[in-house]
Amino acid sequence: MSDKISKKALQWAVIFGFICSVFWSFADFDASCEELRHNVLRLHIVANSDSEADQTLKLKIRDAVLKESDTLFQNSTDLQSAINEAQKNLKIYEKIANEVIAETGKTYTATAKIGKAFFDTRVYEDFTLPSGEYKSLIINIGEAKGKNWWCVIFPSVCVPTDKTASLGDSVGKKGTHIAENSENYIIRFKTVEIYEKIKRKLLLDN
Repeated sequence: MSDKISKKALQWAVIFGFICSVFWSFADFDASCEELRHNVLRLHIVANSDSEADQTLKLKIRDAVLKESDTLFQNSTDLQSAINEAQKNLKIYEKIANEVIAETGKTYTATAKIGKAFFDTRVYEDFTLPSGEYKSLIINIGEAKGKNWWCVIFPSVCVPTDKTASLGDSVGKKGTHIAENSENYIIRFKTVEIYEKIKRKLLLDN
């Protein structure tokens, strides 16, 4: 009888140890994901709707904004200075967007703000950013009910500047390694995405 109990206890100890190792592995990965989320500034342009005309307009506004961003972000040396520059130039972004809108004859307008936006796991050329909330320069077009376009403006990955930028400019080595080698973490990225969506739903319900 005691041998059976010992065997059962050993089995449970192995299972518990496995659960703990999985939990700590996930916790460590999620901490690196959080480092990524907290150290980048994203540009988030939300279309009025998903109609072809509104989606085309969104991309025209994107092109106009990025064309001016080389001067609007040229003095950003760290995340906070990039946020400050974006905050200072919100009216300029609104003006750029609304001029493009007016050219198309639409009657709605665009607004710009600094806030947090939720993103699913997104692949951007040579790196992947995990699901979650990110500090963002948000440009809402009209009712802002359509698909969005996004990129990273600090570090200046999608903004033309005189500097060559990478995630490593603001994110630690571990976070950068994960973002740039996402093929090694496919399951973990998916797990984080599920976890973040559940967490977001619980917060919204409360």
